[in-house]
Amino acid sequence: MAPLENLIVLEFCQYMSGPSAGLRMADLGATVIKIERPGSGEGGRQLAIKNLFAGNNSVLFHTINRNKQSYSANLKNPEDLERIKKLIGKADVLIHNFRPGVMEKLGLGYKEAAALNARLIYGEISGYGKQGKWKHKPGQDLLLQSVSGLTWLSGNKNDPPIPFGLSIADYMCGTHLVQGVLAALVARAKTNKGMLVEVNLLASLIDFQFEVITTHLNDGGRLPDRAAWGNAHAYLSAPYGVYATKDGYLAMAMENLEYLTRALAIPHIKPLIKDGFAHREEIMEAIAGALKKQTTKQWLAIFEPQDIWCAEVQNYHQFTGHPGYQAMRLEQEIQLPDGMMLTTTRCPIRIDGELFTSMRPGPEVGAHNRIVETNLL
Repeated sequence: MAPLENLIVLEFCQYMSGPSAGLRMADLGATVIKIERPGSGEGGRQLAIKNLFAGNNSVLFHTINRNKQSYSANLKNPEDLERIKKLIGKADVLIHNFRPGVMEKLGLGYKEAAALNARLIYGEISGYGKQGKWKHKPGQDLLLQSVSGLTWLSGNKNDPPIPFGLSIADYMCGTHLVQGVLAALVARAKTNKGMLVEVNLLASLIDFQFEVITTHLNDGGRLPDRAAWGNAHAYLSAPYGVYATKDGYLAMAMENLEYLTRALAIPHIKPLIKDGFAHREEIMEAIAGALKKQTTKQWLAIFEPQDIWCAEVQNYHQFTGHPGYQAMRLEQEIQLPDGMMLTTTRCPIRIDGELFTSMRPGPEVGAHNRIVETNLL
């Protein structure tokens, strides 16, 4: 039995952050019902990466909406709204990622929902929270990365701001929402009362940067100082970074610099290693010069037997083709209505050794209206 089996989640969400939270709960066994506008459904159905579509919906939509049900309703129609309120009365969890005030205007804010169901866990995602001058700004991932300072951590010293190459704010915030909802469910088991769970994209990105922002706040307010090249962490000493070898790239993590001066035959930097951060540029330049003399595999053969923390920098072809990746069984397939198979990643969580997968694709708009009404209304 999946851990969230028999839990009913109503998902009033679109695009990435909210649907990713619903995905994780669906992966773990919850019945997740997407509440969507009739006809077009939620906006994420047409949000595509590289213009990849599978049937009427983007591949991205299927990626984060697999194993869910869809219930279509016009929330401005009194009859539809009344049915939604009845569903809220039967649900365990409601989540949404509309801008502040939208659900309240519909009569579905936390206070109204709690009046319908005193045991309801009500979770909401916003871009910047409900207070302050930013509360009505669009909660878009790249914009949040830019506002939060995250873009000054990647790239090298003389590079412009470099955004993270993923929708990291959306995904982190969805993860935080699930954590809050699960904590509230544990509390409800003790009190039999519902709770309001609030998260926002900006707070999630701040939490994501907790180690470096804490450093900034306790280091005289100094700004991040990226290495001149090969930068992997703006606050860590040499040798931490990515280096070119004779035929590729090698990542080197925290390591004993005295050992490396001997292993790489660069004794001239020994006087600098007492402060690996202050002399980071000179040390990294010397390490880079040495590593270019042999191939990545040759260096791995030297370093790995001695438990030196390093790794080959792989592309997706190399990574997904590696036996280590394949042994982890990280992929699953989704079967679309036309029989087409779509390969995606699985839930990363194992419980008692069990993998959680489902071949059910993202649902068509309103595909489960009859089932939902039969079972819950």
